[in-house]
Amino acid sequence: MNKTGTHAFVNQLLVYTLVMICFSGSIGLGTVWMQQQIARTSNSIKQLETRAGELERRRGEITSEIASEESPTVLENKNQKLRLGLVQPKEHQIERIYEQPERRLAAKRNSELLTSGSPVSSRLRYVAGGAR
Repeated sequence: MNKTGTHAFVNQLLVYTLVMICFSGSIGLGTVWMQQQIARTSNSIKQLETRAGELERRRGEITSEIASEESPTVLENKNQKLRLGLVQPKEHQIERIYEQPERRLAAKRNSELLTSGSPVSSRLRYVAGGAR
């Protein structure tokens, strides 16, 4: 079976055509897969945003409930109802704090550590090689 030049050209053309069809098909399949992944991701983001909105709304409701329960009139009514005998603090009993509470508490904690009798360095033990 001796093939002529035209048969060889047709065979090569057929092979190249099949390769191009497969290549184009794989690109199309990849594109569809990417769009599917994008749709899934956008749906999950939408669900998370909806959930975050619900949680924010619920937090607002709880904050308003707490504020209403902390109002002075409600507290006085509960005090009378439960017969606790509590009275409002006098102005000289109230201590106003104008600095950040985190810094104040950290300074208080650190001052207690440093003045506790034994130095901090005596509590630490350094061992070479990481042995205990």
